[in-house]
Amino acid sequence: MSGAAGSSTSRLASAALAVAPFHVMRLLARARALEAAGRSVVHLEIGEPDFPTPAPILNAGREALEAGLTRYTPAAGLPSLRQAISNHYRRRYGLDVPAARVLVTPGASGALQLVFSTLLEPGDSVLIGDPSYPCYRQLLRLMGVTPLALPVGPESGFQLTAAQVEAAWVRGIRAVVIASPANPTGAVMGADALAELYGLCRAHGATLIVDEIYQGLTYETADQTALTLGSAELYVVNSFSKYFGMTGWRVGWLVGPDDAIEVMDRLAQNLFIAASTPGQHAALAAFDPATLEIVEGRKERFRERRDWLLPALLRLGFAIPVWPAGAFYLYAGLPEQLGLDSMTFATRLLEEVGVAVTPGQDFGEHAAERHVRFAYTRDQDELVEGVRRIRDFLSA
Repeated sequence: MSGAAGSSTSRLASAALAVAPFHVMRLLARARALEAAGRSVVHLEIGEPDFPTPAPILNAGREALEAGLTRYTPAAGLPSLRQAISNHYRRRYGLDVPAARVLVTPGASGALQLVFSTLLEPGDSVLIGDPSYPCYRQLLRLMGVTPLALPVGPESGFQLTAAQVEAAWVRGIRAVVIASPANPTGAVMGADALAELYGLCRAHGATLIVDEIYQGLTYETADQTALTLGSAELYVVNSFSKYFGMTGWRVGWLVGPDDAIEVMDRLAQNLFIAASTPGQHAALAAFDPATLEIVEGRKERFRERRDWLLPALLRLGFAIPVWPAGAFYLYAGLPEQLGLDSMTFATRLLEEVGVAVTPGQDFGEHAAERHVRFAYTRDQDELVEGVRRIRDFLSA
């Protein structure tokens, strides 16, 4: 006879059970429920541009659908898109990145999975910063790899330093993962610091993996790519999601050494078949001059939002010691007099005044209970309203 109703006789994998959810998704679900009940919510939690996908990309996607271009592509991606990405590196950065070293993926998440699966074995360790994008930790743990999180703060611009990595180095570390610009801090790693970290990794026989998903969204510093450092033991992950506004199209890419691309191609065949075909055809228009003009204009809008929101939060008592140079986030320390941890603050802020923010616990453990992330992915009027509601909450 089968087990009790509702029970399962199958054994669920412990690694899968250990994957933590995004706390922000719980808050987002609650925010949607409040909105469905008629409440107004200001969304400062979503790491997704509010702008629609640029018209040239939409048009290319429509044309692909109308032409019936919906069948599988090669697992490594459309040859024309791989070449377009190669051309982009040449035009924008003056780099010769052969199309054969580019692999198109189902978003940056697919790229991370391919890179991690190609490089790492169960029992290996990988150094990451804390705070950092939560999926690094979860994907690594799912693979049986240990993420070694090193605290980063304002003293290092919220980025790992070569000296810090060297001091923490232990046997079994196979890779270091950084993001520039970074989520949740908006921190950008300078070229010299990046080169120093790359040299350290090579000296230890480890790999540097650079997440450049927010590439293009830099403000005070010049747009850059880690690929200027060369190709040996270096992997770059990118996406059309953020700068190009194609989050739901699920198209990203990676660049890796020649000898790894064939391996990742085979992995992609088995894991994904290929990235979205309509999405890839749409992405061909991402590098058109008309599209670049649109997204560069939107970048300036993000800068204007940051430049308004950051001082407004400082006036409310939030601590933002480093001016974020990229992405579209502010990682803020809670006002000292508040007396609430970030999870409680985020929950109450949503319930009491209808403002959704992301608690620091989503991004690690280092001072997480004292920080929240604000995403300036909403227009100016909504930012103003959000700050007004936060002021009311703090003064209640």
